Amino acid sequence: MPGAEWSAAAEQRFDVNLSILFTELPLLERPAAAAAAGFTAVELWWPWADSPTPGQSALDGLRKAVEDAGVRLTGLNFYAGQLPGPDRGALSIPGEESERFRANVEVAADFAESLGCPALNALYGNRVDGVDPAEQDALALENLTLAARAAHRIGAILLVEALNRPESPRYPLVSAPAAVRVVDAVNAATGLGNARFLMDLYHLSRNGEDLPAVIERYAARTGHVQIADDPGRGAPGTGSLPLADLLGRLRKAGYAGWVGLEYKPGDRPSAEVFDWLPAEARPAR
Repeated sequence: MPGAEWSAAAEQRFDVNLSILFTELPLLERPAAAAAAGFTAVELWWPWADSPTPGQSALDGLRKAVEDAGVRLTGLNFYAGQLPGPDRGALSIPGEESERFRANVEVAADFAESLGCPALNALYGNRVDGVDPAEQDALALENLTLAARAAHRIGAILLVEALNRPESPRYPLVSAPAAVRVVDAVNAATGLGNARFLMDLYHLSRNGEDLPAVIERYAARTGHVQIADDPGRGAPGTGSLPLADLLGRLRKAGYAGWVGLEYKPGDRPSAEVFDWLPAEARPAR
């Protein structure tokens, strides 16, 4: 039975990340599977890890699958390389990967616009041996500025995410303050004010951050939240993170945005790993 701690969960707006849940199904079947589990909103990493510019038929097929399922796309990553896999983004990596990110910016923005998606996430990318970090950071700011302007064109926000050092040791944004500094730099460069922090509570927990303090300090600058339990990156209740309490703190701090379920299903089918969440809390308001 759902835990009593989630009795107030209907106050949240949850979406299902279809790049980590329902991956036992083909991509085009996942939106309907999320709908069958009771959800009305989904998010995605860039679905074509090998192509920043997939053919129109691929884009149209995914758009139709989302529309036919009756779910809303609430978040989409820009091209980020092999994810899941060895990569952690492309935009700060000189050469071909940065060029692939740039080629993807308008493609991803147009796709997001076609589905009314309000948020685009740009993963920073790993440090590269032999490249000055300052050079990578300058390239990152240039590319994030392009991404922020594309997001602004479609009325969306640009998200900048902190990952965790144990799992992403070459990723430079491994704390909330580090990611927020990049958010500030992008907003200063564009003057648009549409760059926001993506607060992933799992990653921040893995970094050993004081989560209540992070929430208090950065809730007003947060554009999206993602959750998984820690340790294990499983469903709420499989680890020791007090996720219900943390989301309650976010609500009290004024956060009213989406909460992405970005956790691993473990050895169960994805449809069976939502028992922690009352059925009435799954459809978004």
